[in-house]
Amino acid sequence: MTFDLKGAVAVITGGAGGIGAALALALARRGCHLALTDIDKPNLEKVASAARAQGVTVSTHVLDVTDAGGIAALPAAVLATHGRVSLLVNNAGVAQGGKFEDVPEAEFDWLMAVNFQGTVRMTRTFLPLLRRERAAHIVNMSSLFGLVAPPGQVAYAASKFAVRGFSEALRHELAETPIGLTVVHPGGVRTKIAASARFHGKLTKAQAETQAKTWDRLLRLSPDATASSIADAIERRDKRLLIGREAIGADLIQRLFPASHWRILSGLTK
Repeated sequence: MTFDLKGAVAVITGGAGGIGAALALALARRGCHLALTDIDKPNLEKVASAARAQGVTVSTHVLDVTDAGGIAALPAAVLATHGRVSLLVNNAGVAQGGKFEDVPEAEFDWLMAVNFQGTVRMTRTFLPLLRRERAAHIVNMSSLFGLVAPPGQVAYAASKFAVRGFSEALRHELAETPIGLTVVHPGGVRTKIAASARFHGKLTKAQAETQAKTWDRLLRLSPDATASSIADAIERRDKRLLIGREAIGADLIQRLFPASHWRILSGLTK
């Protein structure tokens, strides 16, 4: 059974930039109406304007996914414009670097609140609307670091492994319903998430420059190509989507060498 994006209504978190913005435009080109959320109102409106040029209905909603009250109020606002929801894309996310002992507890909790609890709250809130549909779908954004967990990315990896586990268990629970679920593991996508990440601990200038060069080398995929792959996966009702050779390779190496994969992978990035 495939999912028809034409005439569907999608709620997308983190829709003002990066993968979220690119996916909004990719879905609009396929005839999908949009309810876009983000904390960045100016860029959210720019994306909405570009999407409306494709002839679809677009609403915008300024939302911080850590705001439980804002999420609770969102369905009514979306229904006021669109009347229904058939696709939920949990894309909003933040990044953070630093060894576990250097990351303040409040910073760790903030990242988990955005990346994991935001996904859980949005899903819990919109499931009743998705259940009304003859066919509905959920997309949850994990990461390459939801497949492997590098040092210095404890909080981020924990959140993305949590999204993966939540998604896989929920998909099994929804197996006998019309609701499908795709968990997405992008590799290195050129978005601003790495540049805007919060870093903790002390880095020398040389270490910072090396880290920047590593990120630049790894971030190869364009948001547009990534969005196209996700849109295709939604239409096919894929259960899991690995994007980029980094994600595909890391997944394979981790499966073959579960205890020693990071030694192998870290050697490949030098």
